[in-house]
Amino acid sequence: MRSELIINIKLAISSIKGNKVRAILTLSIIAFGIMALVGILTAIDGLKASISENFATLGTNTFSIRQGGTGMRRRGDVSDKVSPVIRYEQAQQFKNRFRYPSIVSTSCMASFNATIQYGSYKTNPNVRVTGADENYLSVMVTDIEKGRYFNIGEVQTGTNVVILGKDVAKKIIPPYVDPTKAEVLIGSNRYRVLGIMHSKGSSMMNNADNQVVIPVLNASRNYMGNASTYTISVTVNSINQLYEGVEEAKALMRKVRGIEVGDEDNFEIRMSDAVANNAMEDISYITLAATLIGFITLFGAGIGLMNIMLVLVTERTREIGVAKALGATRNSIRLQFLTEAVVICQIGGILGVILGICMGNLVSIFFDSNFIIPWLWMSLGLLFCLIVGVLAGLYPAIKASRLDPIDALRYE
Repeated sequence: MRSELIINIKLAISSIKGNKVRAILTLSIIAFGIMALVGILTAIDGLKASISENFATLGTNTFSIRQGGTGMRRRGDVSDKVSPVIRYEQAQQFKNRFRYPSIVSTSCMASFNATIQYGSYKTNPNVRVTGADENYLSVMVTDIEKGRYFNIGEVQTGTNVVILGKDVAKKIIPPYVDPTKAEVLIGSNRYRVLGIMHSKGSSMMNNADNQVVIPVLNASRNYMGNASTYTISVTVNSINQLYEGVEEAKALMRKVRGIEVGDEDNFEIRMSDAVANNAMEDISYITLAATLIGFITLFGAGIGLMNIMLVLVTERTREIGVAKALGATRNSIRLQFLTEAVVICQIGGILGVILGICMGNLVSIFFDSNFIIPWLWMSLGLLFCLIVGVLAGLYPAIKASRLDPIDALRYE
């Protein structure tokens, strides 16, 4: 049985070589179907990895309190109405009054498009300026690579000092200059550099290295207006304390905001894993759509392969008659044509998997994610090809096996 299968595979490859144009067209149809399936699903895996990396900047035992009605949330969970901003005084009041075992940090987004300059060197106008307090790095799980972070005095007085992200420091500070002794311009304001943050890399949603951090009071004074909002980030001591900490924070924030009993919250509490899960859930619909597209493409490829196999049966009618006259059984004829269909599908599938991995990882590279080898999608793709090959080749194989040898020998 094994030797017969090997012979049939060799005959299939010989037949493919003898009909190169037809074989190339068939292989291309199948390859593009698998490429669409594997490529899109690989790209989605890269997208998921990027989202996970992005939300991993906050620990799993961290939550944040933000202005309501402005951010990413599960549809239907929160009103679309934009709530009043969280003012600096409210953020500080919460920080001073929150007694649950935790680390509390207040921060704000001072600018998304700042230009940082040192001498004749300057960045593009796309640097994010974050105003933060003395606990910001602890909450964001970030360390200082060189120099130091703000002390409590610099935060409370709003001194003109700055911490540079890794990419910003590379762009504007020459290698021969000690960055901790440099002064940079943020817009028209001069700041003394205290340190450089460790690289955290970039993801789909932001580049953590393309930012600078200044004291939150300094940001409030120089950048923030009445319409600006502040963020409160809380890291509890253990993941087991997270939900209890959230309830404590919600109760205190309602008091700080002056919300009456029975009224809805006008702020949002977000946990990094919950936000990430919401994003993943939305992406799952894209995965389903991509899988359906791949199946439809493969279904079309199967129909095309069946038509080609039927043509082959007709063209090789005399060959089938000779084989039967020499003693070939129905099973051997059927197996020969079925093997040929499966071999064509598997060659096209392997080519499609290679193209799909390349196409999908182009998206991963765009989002700065790691190179992904989608073993699951590769295996499923080749399994689908096997199924398509069997289904597409079954009817032509049965038709070939049922040909009358005498009529087949007379066929011109």
